[in-house]
Amino acid sequence: MPELVYLKYEELDDMLKVIIYSSQSMLGVIPTLYHIKYKEKHLLFIQTGTIGNATIHYIAQKDKPAKKFIQLKRLSGDYSFVDGIGTDAQSLYVPVLGLEKSTLEFPL
Repeated sequence: MPELVYLKYEELDDMLKVIIYSSQSMLGVIPTLYHIKYKEKHLLFIQTGTIGNATIHYIAQKDKPAKKFIQLKRLSGDYSFVDGIGTDAQSLYVPVLGLEKSTLEFPL
């Protein structure tokens, strides 16, 4: 059975640094950012690692994300929620994918 490690972040910008770091790796893989309502909280999370040894990075928020993308500036780590993919070559445009259901059990 796969082992999952959960890391809960205090601030969204700290969790988004994982996306920046992953995008700069040799593989250049950008983790997918998910949103789900779980036990009356809005969670944003990403998964890193492999199938047998995955890490779930997440943050609990009071409100649902207002927009469907995050513009994440590679050099500064600054971010903002935006409506769609833009043209800034120094930014990553990360979609926020809404989930209806998941088998993950988040430790809140």
